[in-house]
Amino acid sequence: MKTVKKVPLPKKPMINIRQKASFKKAILITLGFLASFVVLITVVSFIFAEIQVPRFVNRDLVIQNKLIVLPLLEPEVVGEEKVFVLSAEQGETILLDGKPTNTVGYNGSYLGPTLRAHKGDHVRIVLTNNLSKPVTAHWHGMHLPAIMDGGPHQEIAPGEVWEPHWTIENEAATLWYHPHVIEHSGEEVYSGLAGLFIVDDENSDSLSLPKVYGVDDVPLIVQDREFREDGQFVFAPQRKDELGHTGMLGDAILVNGTYAPFVDVPAKQIRLRILNASNARRYNFGFEDRRTFYQIATDGGLLLSPVARTRMILAPGERAEVIVDLTGETEPLALISDAVHEENEVLRFVRTMINAERDENQIFKIIELRPQPTAEVIENLPQLLNSIEPLPSTSAVRTRRFILDPRNRSINGEVMDHQYVNEVVRSGDVEIWEIINLSGTFHPFHIHGVQFQILDRGGKPPADYELGWKDTMLVSNAEIVHVIMRFPEFSDPHTPYMYHCHILEHEDMGMMGQFIVTEENTFDEEIHIEAIDSGTESYHNHAP
Repeated sequence: MKTVKKVPLPKKPMINIRQKASFKKAILITLGFLASFVVLITVVSFIFAEIQVPRFVNRDLVIQNKLIVLPLLEPEVVGEEKVFVLSAEQGETILLDGKPTNTVGYNGSYLGPTLRAHKGDHVRIVLTNNLSKPVTAHWHGMHLPAIMDGGPHQEIAPGEVWEPHWTIENEAATLWYHPHVIEHSGEEVYSGLAGLFIVDDENSDSLSLPKVYGVDDVPLIVQDREFREDGQFVFAPQRKDELGHTGMLGDAILVNGTYAPFVDVPAKQIRLRILNASNARRYNFGFEDRRTFYQIATDGGLLLSPVARTRMILAPGERAEVIVDLTGETEPLALISDAVHEENEVLRFVRTMINAERDENQIFKIIELRPQPTAEVIENLPQLLNSIEPLPSTSAVRTRRFILDPRNRSINGEVMDHQYVNEVVRSGDVEIWEIINLSGTFHPFHIHGVQFQILDRGGKPPADYELGWKDTMLVSNAEIVHVIMRFPEFSDPHTPYMYHCHILEHEDMGMMGQFIVTEENTFDEEIHIEAIDSGTESYHNHAP
């Protein structure tokens, strides 16, 4: 019989039961502390949101200046074209406290005249650059060929003339025009280059709405500015807080270039066409007495029906048309901008603690409406304003994703390069774009050449007042928005349209991309764009 040798098994290490229990206890205490801290911060944030008092920035402002109503520019009819003549000019404008400010404008020293055309009109703009630096004129919200869009690729050198021309395909809407020079849009708009472009159509002609320009149909270009003691503008595009570049925020409000304005209006229904032409500030428009008004239009046209509101946030680049009823009234009525707040109470608290409120928690007087007696009859606001065909998500041929990250001032990790084609789309295609804001602040997102519909915000359907056509939309902090659009029939493999943040300083720092619209049978090697400065060609193959 063989003897089997027993091999001792290795001894298991002895575990200190007390140490294990102490470790578990420490973890539980730490987790409990963190949970208590989160609960505490949440409770404090909600309490803070309830007790925080907005700062009324211009409470003591004396309303004393009659609103400048920007003139309608009469076109010259040449054959079948309506020809509008514009010139970009340097000048001086008295804006504040009687002191002249160095400004620029179209056909004048500040801002520009209102252009007005009808759907189906053939228009031509003869724009002369009488400045000492390049300019462009972007027709914001307009359906037109990319070569006529007035983006960074259509620079007008000093002394040169540019003549874009196209057929108006937009429905009735309040659009606008402004410069889009690479890296200098913010400065040129801030200095005064901006104006309205109103489009009418058969539907708007037929509606019983206020229509007398400057009387009961009043355009309001709202801007904030900062002034030095000598009356000159302060323009500081590199301003930052803990969340990055803020964009230019001023404490003086101008409406149509008028400081502390009032406007006499008939005591009846009044239509206000409001454009936020500020570089970086949102406004929360409403009346001081919190009365109800009715929003009737968004960026790209009339809504289906009027939407009752008491407050209305507009981000830079956005427009809205509203009706307020002053029938039988005699007392002045103040339009104000109420406080804008971060929707997430915890983030609102944190932003306040790190001194990064930016345009939040501030109230401004905007303009005073002064009703005047009128013999006109009382109108009933039409309840059907427009027919809007929804674009179903099932009609989209693809979905593209755009991630906004201001830490490196990029979209999808790429900073604007005017020789680089970021996206290629097919003429006539319907697409969904998913806009994801990863920043700690808001960004208004603008797409050239199209009007889109908002499908959802964070998975929730858009509010009634966002069910119309848009070309610019507010994307809040940590928000995901889906929009759907049909791309224009204007194909051009060499000239791009832009998409970008409409905080103009962010745009100038590179938070912008560009897309080419091509026909289905266009080959990748045919897609190229010309450099703005050198005129050389650069290629980038990008499959749609």
